[in-house]
This record gives sequence, structure tokens and C-alpha cells, in this order.
Amino acid sequence: MPVKSIDKDPANLTMVVTAEFDAPVESVWQMWENPRQLERWWGPPTYPATFVEHDLSPGGHMSYYMTGPDGDRPRGWWRVIEVDAPKLLVFDDGFADEDGTPNPEMPTTTTRVTLHERETGQTVMKIETTFPSLEAMEEMAAMGMEEGLRSAVDQIDNLLSGVRSSG
Repeated sequence: MPVKSIDKDPANLTMVVTAEFDAPVESVWQMWENPRQLERWWGPPTYPATFVEHDLSPGGHMSYYMTGPDGDRPRGWWRVIEVDAPKLLVFDDGFADEDGTPNPEMPTTTTRVTLHERETGQTVMKIETTFPSLEAMEEMAAMGMEEGLRSAVDQIDNLLSGVRSSG
């Protein structure tokens, strides 16, 4: 499995997912940059994502919904803060109402994605989430964020295998 560790640091309000892929950094970056690829892994396998907006540039907006097994459609949004392709992506991440409007009742986190290619050609991806408070961190944990993120990121390996075998 690509996810090697999930480290939670309540004192610093962070959770870091570290994953390794047997692929060059540019291929792993495509999993974020290409909305059709992103849809294939963002969200756990039982909640595939559909990106309605995908502007991966500083100040850009992303909006999506995930479709659950019973047809429910939780929505989310990103506001892109920083991009340095293919090695850095920083965005605010929040929940949205049914019409896609950001939901101020739910916590907004900041996510920092870093990609580093080793000399072996493998890529290490770190997804660091910073929470606004310990209460928000605990709320997101209770909602299954860790398990959901692990199962989502673990889907990337199969996607990369398809890219390697077709390209």
C-alpha cells in the first residue's frame, strides 16, 4: 500500500499522510492536476468524486461532490493558495452546502501537498492538513478523515500502474 504513515500532532494541529509511489514526480502530480484523474481517487472508493470546477492556479477555485453508495452527495471546495508544479500544492479545504456554497458551520483546513522524487525514481508524497483548532481536528477524526484519506490515497497506485502500462 502506498500510504506509509499517518502522523497526528494535536499540539501543532496537524495530520501528515506520507505515501510512496513507484512513479516519477510528474506522474504523481498529474493525479492532482488532471481533474479526471483526481476524480478517480479523491474520496474513498465508496464515495467517488466529481469535480465541477478545477482551477489549479493560485487564487483558483475547485468544487466537487462525492457520490455515496446510497446516492447522497456531500460537497466540498478548495481555494488554491500556492502551486509550484510538480512539487507543491497548498489549498484551503472546506465543506459546502447542497448548492456548493461554503458551509461556515464546518471546519476549514489548510492542506499542503509536497512531492519529492528520490534518485530511485520513486516519489514521496506528503499531505499535511492543518486544522483551525483541536476541536476541529477531533471533529474531523470522528467523521473518519484518517481512514477516508488513507483509502483515497491508496487508490493512486492502481491509477499510476495504468499510466505506466499505457504510456
